[in-house]
Amino acid sequence: MVSRILLSDSHDPHFNLAVEDAIFRSMSSDQRVLFLWRNQNTVVIGRSQNPWKECNIAKMEQDDIQLARRQSGGGAVFHDLGNTNFTFMAGKPGYSKEVSTDIVLQGLKNLGIEGYATGRNDLVIGEGEAMRKFSGSAYKETKDRGFHHGTLLLNADLSRLANYLNPDPKKLQSKGITSVRSRVTNLVEVLPEINHEAVTDAIIDAFCDYYGETPVIETISPDALPDLPGFVDKFAEQQSWEWNYGKSPQFTHTLDERFKWGGVEVHLDLKNARITAVKTFTDSLYPDPIEALATQLVGVNYQPEAIGACVDALIEDFPDHTADLTEMKSWLVTAVS
Repeated sequence: MVSRILLSDSHDPHFNLAVEDAIFRSMSSDQRVLFLWRNQNTVVIGRSQNPWKECNIAKMEQDDIQLARRQSGGGAVFHDLGNTNFTFMAGKPGYSKEVSTDIVLQGLKNLGIEGYATGRNDLVIGEGEAMRKFSGSAYKETKDRGFHHGTLLLNADLSRLANYLNPDPKKLQSKGITSVRSRVTNLVEVLPEINHEAVTDAIIDAFCDYYGETPVIETISPDALPDLPGFVDKFAEQQSWEWNYGKSPQFTHTLDERFKWGGVEVHLDLKNARITAVKTFTDSLYPDPIEALATQLVGVNYQPEAIGACVDALIEDFPDHTADLTEMKSWLVTAVS
């Protein structure tokens, strides 16, 4: 089996995830790959997760935090440049997540960090009440190949992690996978001089030692695009709203608010982040605009701009209710953020 090592100079999550997926789809069954990368200011969600349930979307937009949906399962994680991300890929039967885990642990051990694997594919340090997670992993397998990827917390801003992975409370029910939160720590608490370069070098050395090979390291970036079949199309898809938001599982969202002119309830059914059915209820003395909203919203993307545009259309149809509908628009746009 032939080994390949890629190191990304890009901090763009959509670029890095596109590289990962393009390699995985195009690699031969007699190849193994180590890919090392970092993302800047990103929440990465699992393939079957609902971003509105997992993330504080409004806070992310306010702080210019990107959302990226990966191909594998598992929970939501926050990435900044204090994280180092790894991906191991191999054809079967050579693929083994136990081996890749051991390589990461051996690389860290060579730096002086004694970690171990436990629980839900986590890497931890400490025992008992002092146990803290510093790495989480996810996996994807097909009939003839598999990959194992994960993130290592080196010196990440853990306060920001809490900000973006604590969604605003919503009356929202989803069929998607919900993240499991763990007590975490940065490895800088164990080894103050640790950094991304030291960790990537250590993992590369452990990888080469394990397999007895020393492949040439390929450095890639948007300025040095990898020669991978289908990469350009995959990169475009990875950046799209349809993939990052539109691939959300079916869910429902119930919104309610009371205004001076009456109370409003809106029940939304969604599939692929597109509104498929709406029911509205109101005790307003003039219910016609609220009833019309139910028809306007069907088929619309679950986006503040799209929903706001529907209310703008209502204002044109019901100009005498402009003030009330403008107030309702502000509420709806905020509620779905």
